[in-house]
Amino acid sequence: MVHQYKNNGYNIVLDVNSGSVHVVDEIVYDLIPVVEEALSGGVPENEIAAQAARSCGYPEAECAEAVEEILSLKEAGTLFTEDIYKDYIFDFKNRQTVVKALCLHIAHDCNLACRYCFAEEGEYHGRRALMSFEVGKKALDFLVKNSGNRVNLEVDFFGGEPLMNWDVVKRLVAYGRSLEEPYHKKFRFTLTTNGILLNDEIQEFLNREMSNVVLSIDGRREVNDRMRPFRGGQGSYDVIVPKFQKLAESRGQTNYYVRGTFTHHNLDFAEDVLHLADLGFEQLSVEPVVAEDSEEYAIREEDVPQILEEYDKLAKALLERQKAGKGVNFFHFMIDLAGGPCVAKRLSGCGSGTEYLAVTPWGDLYPCHQFVGQEQFLMGNVDDGIVRTDIRDEFKSCNVYAKEKCKDCFARFYCSGGCAANSYHFHGNINDAYDIGCELQRKRIECAIMIKAALAE
Repeated sequence: MVHQYKNNGYNIVLDVNSGSVHVVDEIVYDLIPVVEEALSGGVPENEIAAQAARSCGYPEAECAEAVEEILSLKEAGTLFTEDIYKDYIFDFKNRQTVVKALCLHIAHDCNLACRYCFAEEGEYHGRRALMSFEVGKKALDFLVKNSGNRVNLEVDFFGGEPLMNWDVVKRLVAYGRSLEEPYHKKFRFTLTTNGILLNDEIQEFLNREMSNVVLSIDGRREVNDRMRPFRGGQGSYDVIVPKFQKLAESRGQTNYYVRGTFTHHNLDFAEDVLHLADLGFEQLSVEPVVAEDSEEYAIREEDVPQILEEYDKLAKALLERQKAGKGVNFFHFMIDLAGGPCVAKRLSGCGSGTEYLAVTPWGDLYPCHQFVGQEQFLMGNVDDGIVRTDIRDEFKSCNVYAKEKCKDCFARFYCSGGCAANSYHFHGNINDAYDIGCELQRKRIECAIMIKAALAE
């Protein structure tokens, strides 16, 4: 499978199955589909150039040179390659499942009232609550017990707002560290915060113990304050920006993300990304809101063309910054063309419901944070473990080959089939796909590859 596109003056060819990327001239770009069709039709290689010349209008000598280049790429195994994963999937489905990561809902409560919050201001379709140390301790014990021979384990402190339960966060980190040596494990702790309660003491602890910190802010003051106000309606921008700037600098501008959400109200979100970059942040993620059309801030199908243009605009702007020595890392444009994720991640993504679980303040287990509170996805609890193995098995079978929309999509090995929660919430099936999200993801991958191509010149 080959995907071809033009972006920012580059003719880009992606061989999907091998992951090889080629930047080619116009004639090679035009002849690749001609050669592919000829090969599939059984035309002998020594006759392809003449046939191409008759069909495309290029001089035969030039066609011969271009066809030779294309066939050399095929011979090198970087073009027209076979799918090396389609047979592997049968073993993949039957692999032993171990739990390697937990999302601890340390606080089902929040001190902001973000208008797009899928967690209902931290309540998750239930009641406000803080996780006790005892429940969190059982969750870490569950993780160690169910992690098999895996050494590296991940725990994300999530909410609501986790800093509202700060003492328990600290105690659980200490407890996790106490488990490392006797069980031959290594915990990687992370935390997501809106920053309202950040102070020097918390910052020092985060820098010592947290491998990554996610800082929630949507961009420009008016954009952020429209969607991320306090419960009384006041904006949060002026409170959090200096705290976030201080934290980012204290971490050497690494091992953190400022993470924003754009909505129907700021389809010019490139301006928000660049605003955050101008504030000094070097690790950025601004993502589209996922919401039903009935919400006034939701992304709609008619917004998609403008959003695609905005991603192109952003890619060019970030490329210019990079060349000027002011580069930043934009999460959705970060792509590894040489190595990339392992096979398991290419096929099934985040591992929700199998390797990754969410834990509520009461110790209930769900496939991920976006399913919390939906009782049909309640898998068990930290006392009894996973009792709904049928849910786990359903998620275990969720992969790019189980999704009809993924089978012929060039992006499938980069997005790994997309978000199961988004698929379920829009189609009632975790093996479908959130269509708008797919369109945007394809564009982000194209932009990411273009940036790599430009920087390789």
